[in-house]
Amino acid sequence: MISEHMQDYLKVAYKLSVADREVTTTALADALGVSAASATSMMKKMAELKLARHTPYYGVELTPAGRKVALEVIRHHRLIELYLSEALGFPWDQVHDEAERLEHHISEAFETRIAETLGNPTRDPHGDPIPSREGRIVDVHHQSLAEMPAAGQAGVVCRVSDHSAERLRYLGSLGLRPDATFIVVERTPFNGPIRLRLGDREISIGTELAQIVYVTTPK
Repeated sequence: MISEHMQDYLKVAYKLSVADREVTTTALADALGVSAASATSMMKKMAELKLARHTPYYGVELTPAGRKVALEVIRHHRLIELYLSEALGFPWDQVHDEAERLEHHISEAFETRIAETLGNPTRDPHGDPIPSREGRIVDVHHQSLAEMPAAGQAGVVCRVSDHSAERLRYLGSLGLRPDATFIVVERTPFNGPIRLRLGDREISIGTELAQIVYVTTPK
């Protein structure tokens, strides 16, 4: 049996890997708020179950079986987030914590019903891709708003990090949500704020926040 705790490790290991970060004991421990010893013990258990390959002093790599489990949990999580947002009216800064509590406890039948009710969506409220039922996912690496070039460049918000409810609440108040279009009005030098035009209004956003807003630009 794969415990909920192990599913959390697999999910975090997958997210670290797609963010191009090394899946080390320290990285897993920090992300999950556990000790390095606990993370090492769990990595060994995952290796015994052939869910991961653990190399001491280097880290862990998910096997196809481990990746499948991780993507199933992520699918549950992101579908729940979208259902809470679209069907129940939860603010986008509250759905992550609710989904964390529910993701391990829904049946496949309930997952299917949510997906069908929502029209088989491909993105959650924050713009993150929702894995398919077959375990396929399109993970596209986008540049952050902080990396955009000089003034005059147009862009579209495609994803916003959901790691902080407070930041999500603030970014939402600025209108920086997935699919929002904007034009860079001014980039203040020395990591100063970036001024954007969204529709008929202008906003300013600091570099730190701009780093968690991911965008695409016209070719």
